Amino acid sequence: MQSNKDTQIAPPLSGSTKVVGVFGYPVAHSLSPAMHNAAFTALGLNYIYVPFPVPPERIGVAIQSLASLGVVGVNLTIPHKELVLPYIDELTQEAKDIQAVNTVHVVDGRLIGDNTDGRGFWEPLREQGFSIAGETAFVLGAGGAARSVVFRLMREGAKVVLVNRTRERAERLAQDVANAGVGEIAVISADDAEAVERALRRSKLFVQTTKVGMRPDIGALPEIPISALHSDLTVYDLVYNPVKTRLLEEAEARGCDTMTGVKMLVYQGAIAFQRWTGVFPPTDVMERAVLKGLNAPKEE
Repeated sequence: MQSNKDTQIAPPLSGSTKVVGVFGYPVAHSLSPAMHNAAFTALGLNYIYVPFPVPPERIGVAIQSLASLGVVGVNLTIPHKELVLPYIDELTQEAKDIQAVNTVHVVDGRLIGDNTDGRGFWEPLREQGFSIAGETAFVLGAGGAARSVVFRLMREGAKVVLVNRTRERAERLAQDVANAGVGEIAVISADDAEAVERALRRSKLFVQTTKVGMRPDIGALPEIPISALHSDLTVYDLVYNPVKTRLLEEAEARGCDTMTGVKMLVYQGAIAFQRWTGVFPPTDVMERAVLKGLNAPKEE
């Protein structure tokens, strides 16, 4: 049964409709328009969220046009999160930490760059009363998503163990964390099987930040000792397509609590939504829109 929020009618488009959107290249696959527009409709807000395909060589012109066009703000996805940095007037602390912007807000003609990924990752855990202060968090991967996760975990007081196939990349992230003054993280080489297993067994949280297990390779598992997963461990896979990865299936079979990547997708969007509108959106409505989009038949 659908909720009333899902069946409300969106306000008609007019000259007073406020525009937000997403810059990406490609961007046709993005689930953000459905997610945000469902929330605008549920709240009766006169906003519309539009996908903008922006080639990387045009990002400067595009982002600097927002104020002139009266656009309230945009999200940024691949490949623009780092490319946009030279054109931003002010960065939040999160964006400075991660050195990437996923949300831009136009305030009095100035471009405010934020990164909501770390808070979007953490918020669904916080809502469940999860605490990581003084506990070990095992993070697999050292890419952009891992940066957001590691900085947030460090600010929540976690003892972070970082594992990556390329140790040098993990060490660069560890150095950036140290340079930011938020503490030190332990780096383990992925090929050190014994150290990886020990770290997993003492961890309270395991965050999988790589693309392993993403559609179409839904049978793939990250190269970690699955036998080390234990019932006191929460396993959080940032992959959201499929919603339940093979890693999460294996974790559930071993008694772990699990969290899907859909949660992070929704909450990072919700925090951007609040920045633009001043209102925190109904995340249940946004999550249903994402799941509907993931389950929709794909065009050949």
